[in-house]
Amino acid sequence: MSKHSAFIRFEENHNLWLSRDTDLPLSFVDQGLNPVVLASEADVGLAMLNELFDTAQSKHGDINIALLGGRGGQEFQRLLGELAKNTEHDALLSRLNVFTQDALAPMSMDNGFSFVRDFERILGRSFFTKIKRFIPMQTDCNDLEQAMTEYLNIMEALGGLDIFFIGHGPEENQASHLAYIKPYSGAKADHVAGIIPISSSILEHHISKFKAGGAKVSDKDEAVCRSAKYILTLGPATILQAKKLVQAVVDADTAPAKITTYRKVLNMTISKDTTEAAGQLNENPGLWIRLHPNAKSFVLPNLGL
Repeated sequence: MSKHSAFIRFEENHNLWLSRDTDLPLSFVDQGLNPVVLASEADVGLAMLNELFDTAQSKHGDINIALLGGRGGQEFQRLLGELAKNTEHDALLSRLNVFTQDALAPMSMDNGFSFVRDFERILGRSFFTKIKRFIPMQTDCNDLEQAMTEYLNIMEALGGLDIFFIGHGPEENQASHLAYIKPYSGAKADHVAGIIPISSSILEHHISKFKAGGAKVSDKDEAVCRSAKYILTLGPATILQAKKLVQAVVDADTAPAKITTYRKVLNMTISKDTTEAAGQLNENPGLWIRLHPNAKSFVLPNLGL
């Protein structure tokens, strides 16, 4: 049991996962995956924005979202930044509690390879002055676990995520990751977040996607990024408990492995046997999206579907 009483700690092969000390119903019902193929990244960004508009119309009060970093979320972020330059949608922006979903640590949030810096670059200053609250994962502190529990407690106090904007990352052996849940990291359905050792494949994917997305980075930033030891990530429970998942996969041109890894998630079936299903999900965390009852996946023709 953790010293933070609201959480139970699980360690497996140096992977640390946090779970709420509650009995949540766990379901391994395969909901399938029905990708929506759109013509351009701009169309994907607009589709993501329309999902936000739909949520804003269907509920009152705050709207809690987890932003997607890297190329997949950039057009959506640019649209949000444009909205923030005028006043037409200020009422909507003022309702937003914006969370980050993953990060490399330890690393200053001023580093060019930090999602926080990339969000600031694309969304612009006006966006951050108009939203209700920005809650990033803390990556430059002495106690990453304590910082993560504080972050999770804020999310829970605000009522959980209304929209989890999520991507799809390629891994070895045609596997994939969601957020930064990597294969064989021991993530289970009740794990809300994790602090896991960094893998060379995710590190290279992180650096390459930032460069491909036009991030302003220096050799010093890259050296510091390459010295990061951990990945902070939201876990399967947070993904599954989000009211809506909105996936964007737009960069198969710069990350061609996604053509194969996405197709594997699309064509696989998760076993009805819970033990077997847990093994499938541990081997290929990209499959977690198939368990969400309200998931949309926006993709481009370059996936070859």
